[in-house]
Amino acid sequence: MADSLTVLASLLPPQVSIAEAYVDDESEPCFPGEEDLVEKAAPGRRREFVTARRCAREALGILGHPPVAIRPGPKREPLWPEGLAGSITHCTGYRAAAVARIADVAGLGIDAEPHGPLPHRVVDVVTAPGDLEHLAELAKAEPGVHWDRLLFSAKESVYKAWYPLARTWLGFQDATLVIDPVERTFTARILIEAPIAEFHGRYVIGNGLVVTAVSRSA
Repeated sequence: MADSLTVLASLLPPQVSIAEAYVDDESEPCFPGEEDLVEKAAPGRRREFVTARRCAREALGILGHPPVAIRPGPKREPLWPEGLAGSITHCTGYRAAAVARIADVAGLGIDAEPHGPLPHRVVDVVTAPGDLEHLAELAKAEPGVHWDRLLFSAKESVYKAWYPLARTWLGFQDATLVIDPVERTFTARILIEAPIAEFHGRYVIGNGLVVTAVSRSA
């Protein structure tokens, strides 16, 4: 991974506004209207929240929108200004947001995770029929990649794009994933009855991170 904007810009269409950060400003206050969201959070959790929300406002600014408080919805999804779709992610060493006009991109999902193995108990929870066999094939061909972590991140991105469109719950086991390690893409096939059958995304691995992104055209 390289400098700011490089990571997600390589994964998302040009209509998407992106802001990324790799460090926190420990003195940065909460934006007005968001203080209660982290009033009981540990200091580290609070700092990553503040930085990630700042990234979201920077991405909104690129689209010409003034800074606003970004409150969570019923499933903790960020509530964006009318006419916009977006997504936020944060993990150790990385915070980011992506925002687009719904007229250009109807659904967005991004996720970042540390590039390490998932605990076995988590693998069992997040895999759908066929996923374990696919992960085994990928690991045999390229053992240096933690494919289980990539699968987890990709499904997180899928859910973030899914929920604002479908307004229904989508569990990890409700979608099966096919990863293309050559093109660095993935396809999620939805296993439950739904108006959306598939989501397509891209990923990048580097600097100890797995970053995934899903976009669905308007």
